[in-house]
Amino acid sequence: MAEFKTKMESVREWVVEHKLKTVGCLWLSSVTGLIAYNWSKPMKTSVKIIHARVYAQGITLAALAGAAVVEYYDHKSGKGNKHPKYQLPIDTYSQKD
Repeated sequence: MAEFKTKMESVREWVVEHKLKTVGCLWLSSVTGLIAYNWSKPMKTSVKIIHARVYAQGITLAALAGAAVVEYYDHKSGKGNKHPKYQLPIDTYSQKD
């Protein structure tokens, strides 16, 4: 059980660190899957593509909302990184005359 938890924790850490890549991959895979699913239905090709895109956008919005909830929880619990790795040091912004 401890091994499973460490794998899940490492996956969670990767997802937290690469949020936009995760959401982009989710969007791409959902569009691909939904186009494949819609292809079996008797509709025009343009309607199939539009339906797949709309459903994929809904999935992506749900993923973004989930990422925001995780970010909020991490920030509140103190697990999150309080200083992003791309933030400039505070001395860079000082105004010296």
